Amino acid sequence: MSQDLFRKALSVGRPPNVVQNFPHSEALIVSGKVIDRAMLEKGGAMTIAANGRNLFIIEGALRAAQKANAAIIIEIARSEATYCPTTLWNIARRVDYLCNMLGITVPVAVHADHYYMKKWEDVAEAKAEIPSLFDTGITSIAIDASHMTDDLNLLANIAVSSAIPSWAGYETEIGEIKGSFGLSTPVEAKYLCQGLNAHGLCPDWIALNNGTTHGIEASGTGIQVELTADIHKALAPYGTSGAQHGTSGNDSQRLREIAAKTQTTKANVATALQMISWGVRVNDFGNAIMTEDGRFDKVAGEGVEDTLWAEMVAYADERKLKGGDYKKLNLPFERRWQGQNKRVRERMAGAVEDFVHHLLVDVFNAADTAPIACELLVKAGSHDLGPKVDFFENPADWTEEKIKARAAEINTDKGPKGDFDD
Repeated sequence: MSQDLFRKALSVGRPPNVVQNFPHSEALIVSGKVIDRAMLEKGGAMTIAANGRNLFIIEGALRAAQKANAAIIIEIARSEATYCPTTLWNIARRVDYLCNMLGITVPVAVHADHYYMKKWEDVAEAKAEIPSLFDTGITSIAIDASHMTDDLNLLANIAVSSAIPSWAGYETEIGEIKGSFGLSTPVEAKYLCQGLNAHGLCPDWIALNNGTTHGIEASGTGIQVELTADIHKALAPYGTSGAQHGTSGNDSQRLREIAAKTQTTKANVATALQMISWGVRVNDFGNAIMTEDGRFDKVAGEGVEDTLWAEMVAYADERKLKGGDYKKLNLPFERRWQGQNKRVRERMAGAVEDFVHHLLVDVFNAADTAPIACELLVKAGSHDLGPKVDFFENPADWTEEKIKARAAEINTDKGPKGDFDD
């Protein structure tokens, strides 16, 4: 990407909260809308939404995007902020610092993922708290009220919409992400987007329960490509792209099909990046490879220092942390990882860089989307690209009373309960 194009995009593309927080920065932090539109403009492309549980993941992902000339999203989920040093309130600072340190010129969105509301009483807290996220430089958010019934999910999205800037990236969700039961359907997806359209809201993305689980899973059928394509086809009039959750655990071919055959433009990757930064062996699915005694297969001389890995394992054993619960090592150990020598720190970030670069270029078809994003900003002459479609649904058909009546007519299997937090 030319410096001239970067400079022009930098002059108009940074949202006001980013300018206010980082007035002297040369990091091209943009709305999530910009990233989505760039993928759509290229066609058959999606980019990584890298869950930046620690600094090494964020650094590696940014370096990979720069190398691939790809627009990218760095995110953290609300629940991750409880066990990671990266939180909803410091992630923008971390991204801005690393972009300037590394000379990153590709557009980057900073996304608050899975801002959950599990019951209606959570809505008031969300309305009060969400503005504080944007105060710190967040440029995109996922509202996750999928734990509630379809009517309350829609009403919760409407209720908190006033707390989200109109220029910001906006993701919504249906069907709790929990595996192969209770899959999302075109009916409930269209219901949600219809109701939002009637209230002047156009989500950039929708996350589905399309057959994935969070974390790394070696079993299950994985992402249901045809189901996803059918849902996206039903949503075409509403301009909503797909956000693919639970990407870890699906092989490269499945992910290529998602990019090529659906309207997915955002693919979340969390657990695999964490394991790779530590030096744990993973396969093409992103699944951690286990040793015969059921432990993670840490490669000697890769990732964290072997002696520090032993401390991490001992810490986990003492607290009976196994499998996916190793994610809780990020908060107590990031300081120790930063205290390692430069060679070790470099290999941690470098391993993430290699993995993410492969995804962006060879799997997601996201290479060279950075200049596309910049051209969209320059053409608009603004950080705000506006909604993708007009608002054509009749608000009179989507009052609270009618929202509840319509939801009562939807008969879909929500499936068994699961772990929805990440």
